[in-house]
Formats: sequence, structure tokens, C-alpha cells
Amino acid sequence: MATELSGGAGADSAALALKILVAGGFGVGKTTLVGALSEIRPLRTEEQLSAAGQTVDDTGGVDRKATTTVAMDFGRITIRSGLSLYLFGTPGQDRFWFLWDELAQGALGAVVLADTRRLADSFPAVDYFEHRAIPFVVAVNCFPGARTYGAHEVSSALDLDRGTPVVLCDARDRDSGKEVLVRLVEYAGRMHTARLLNAVSS
Repeated sequence: MATELSGGAGADSAALALKILVAGGFGVGKTTLVGALSEIRPLRTEEQLSAAGQTVDDTGGVDRKATTTVAMDFGRITIRSGLSLYLFGTPGQDRFWFLWDELAQGALGAVVLADTRRLADSFPAVDYFEHRAIPFVVAVNCFPGARTYGAHEVSSALDLDRGTPVVLCDARDRDSGKEVLVRLVEYAGRMHTARLLNAVSS
């Protein structure tokens, strides 16, 4: 989504708003990342985990998690003058994936948040964006006490396409999260430019 917003009287130019998805497995820190980044009060659709959900939600490694996103998280951050990002956090459980197609419409790109303790949970999101040719970066949320892996090791473990960025981050830290978004916008820009050039030359 690229939307030109009126800057009002005296504005030098129209502002650009881009849509970004924040995806990943259950309990990986998506709601935390959107909340840390958003300059407005984030919209959250969290519900308490219930006994009924224990049969379908794998809470291994995130035993202290008490809530889950059932629709989406939403926030907004200004990267620089004239450029804002609208952040849409996706639900992590399989039974809510029907919402992903709606949320993905018009997205410039996505952040796939990963936890190295549960790296396999990242595969569905990686596959989703690869199959739909939506540019994405993998952001490894460095949880306290978790073993640290290098970007190349994570890229190999997830079998990412060559050139897909992998960055380490702390989802609780606004500056760390902002660096992830900057990398995504830069990468998505290169991908879209390359596609336009290929379309013109073909």
C-alpha cells in the first residue's frame, strides 16, 4: 500500500504511507514489536489463552504467554519526514491464517519475526511471502538466554532465497525495530525497481 497523504497548506510535498506486515510464529514477539515501534497507541486484538486452546496451540518455549492475537495488531511509525509506515501484525496460529490474504493486500513488504528456539515456526510465514513474491526480511528476536546464531546460519536453516536479508533485533527496543524497518524498505525498494526494469526490458 502506497498512499499519498495531503500535507495541508504550506506542505512542501505529499507524504507517503506504506503498508508493512509483521508476521511469524506464535509467541515470537509480533505484538511487542508493533507496540514498541508505534508512535500512536497501537490497536491490539488480544484475547486470553484458554484451556480449550491448549489442544491446538503449541506453547512450548513460551509457557508464560497468557494472551494471543486473534485478528491483527496495528500501529504507525514515521521513518523520516514524508515517509510513514502502517504496521499490521498478523496472528500467529494456523487457525487464523485465513486473515493473512486480507492483510497482505497492498503491502510493500513484510517482517518475518523469528525465534531461534522455535525456528521451524517461521517456515509458514517464509513460504507465504516467497510464494506471493512479497519482499520480506527475517528479523531474529534475540530472547534473553537464547543461543545467538549469525545471519548466515539462520538464512541457511530457513533455506531463504539468496539476498533475503536476515537481521538480529530486540523486539522491545524501538531503535532496534526501526533498523529492521529501514532494511525492509530499502530491500523492498530494490526488489520493486528490479521488477520494473525486467518488465520494461521484456
